[in-house]
Amino acid sequence: MSEESNLNKIGIAVLAGLLLAGSAQAHEEKSDNSWWWSNDWWFEGKLPVTQNHDVKLEKGSIETSDVEIPYLVARPADGKKYPAVLFQHGRRGLDDLITLHVKRLAARGFVVLAADVFSGRFIEKYPIEHDYAVEGDVNAALDKLLTRKDISSDKVCTYSHTRGGYMTLKVAVSKQRQEDAIACYVSYYPHMQDPNAPEAMQVYRYATEADELKIPTLIFIGDQEQYQRRRGIEMAVNSLQEKGRDARLIIYPGVGRGFDFRPESVRSFADDLAAKDAIQRASRFMRKHLD
Repeated sequence: MSEESNLNKIGIAVLAGLLLAGSAQAHEEKSDNSWWWSNDWWFEGKLPVTQNHDVKLEKGSIETSDVEIPYLVARPADGKKYPAVLFQHGRRGLDDLITLHVKRLAARGFVVLAADVFSGRFIEKYPIEHDYAVEGDVNAALDKLLTRKDISSDKVCTYSHTRGGYMTLKVAVSKQRQEDAIACYVSYYPHMQDPNAPEAMQVYRYATEADELKIPTLIFIGDQEQYQRRRGIEMAVNSLQEKGRDARLIIYPGVGRGFDFRPESVRSFADDLAAKDAIQRASRFMRKHLD
């Protein structure tokens, strides 16, 4: 082997070492990817350990001036206090598949209240039009959750999907609960527009309330999300980021709507990977803002 070849190899090795050192230094200085980068994983091979709890369920109802709203509470079965999360279903309602998601969230170490606002008003599953009265019911569920003696947080995080994302947005902003009761907003592929708005507004605009969202925000979608929904979500998150708000959009490859609850008969490996990552990421995010 020639001397020139040996010198070239030495030079490449030195350059690689400098690049590695520079990379480590950059990560220590919180580079742009610091929200997901982990030195423990990259350099030490350590993976985060999720919380796992046995879950117990209880049912109840909330009486307002004009309706009785059934609800489900899922929480760790050990009797200890945990942070509070308000789970809001979407157009599907609070059926068996969605109840499983509520239980999976509680197993991460939360007291989760999920109000069935459709049953309370005799609204059939998958409604087209939106009944604005349910936003008041969601607000009542928030108040109910805050009265529980088994929660460790003074505020709650809202956790929703599809139209539930619009309901919790309205409660946070229009009912001003982000001022006194809601610490953060988490949603899976939320409907970020008034469902009763005209077609053009559905495709090319997002709900103006989104611009007033001041609390930390985390949203999940799949890259196969419906165009008219994805566009509004991306525009809303971009607007919040331009305002300097704490807002982040996570996009999972290979999945579309429903990846968090699709049943075994149609579930894919990609659905499962996305759902497991999202619920752990959401749990860390909510615990950060509730502890």
